[in-house]
Amino acid sequence: MSITLHTWNTPNGRKISVALEEMGLPYSVKTVDITKGQQFEPDFLRISPNNRIPAIVDPEGPDGRPISVFESGAILLYLGEKTGKFLPRDLRARVPVLEWLMWQMGGLGPMPGQVHHFLGQPEGPARDYGVERYGKETRRLYGVLDKRLAGREFVATEGEPSVADFAILGWAWRHERHLVPFDDLPNLAAWYDRMMARPATKRGFEIPLS
Repeated sequence: MSITLHTWNTPNGRKISVALEEMGLPYSVKTVDITKGQQFEPDFLRISPNNRIPAIVDPEGPDGRPISVFESGAILLYLGEKTGKFLPRDLRARVPVLEWLMWQMGGLGPMPGQVHHFLGQPEGPARDYGVERYGKETRRLYGVLDKRLAGREFVATEGEPSVADFAILGWAWRHERHLVPFDDLPNLAAWYDRMMARPATKRGFEIPLS
């Protein structure tokens, strides 16, 4: 039996399709067209009460019974626990993964999301203020990530990526829309290229096709 991924073509959705591909889990895709309000339909709200994608339904939960999970960070942790992949068992090794996953959830997501919003507003002082305010913080966050990746192959682990890499990659994928070129962020640029070259990650970025 396969996991059902409820998703759309967004950074948060990409995190989970990449993780599922990297973990080799069987899954099917159910698109939730957020441009048509499908995230507010009762069937979806039953598994994602915050009316946000992504969400998953695993028919083979921890006790053998179905379980649904919403919020992309929670889904990544669930999948890591379920498979034992990309989430260290050792607590000391796990802490950096949790730190950088929470860093993404609290920063490199909400901040560039605001850049997206204000760039879509009519030209004027409010738009300029929003783009400047949130763009500055977004650039700072990318700088923090570039420093973290100095001499490192992955963000929080050695030898292979972690769920933190999948989470961050979902948003770094949109860096051009955040008005942040990687020209002067060489460590980040190298990490991004390494991650995007992974076959499973490539497949994950093709889901959904819409």
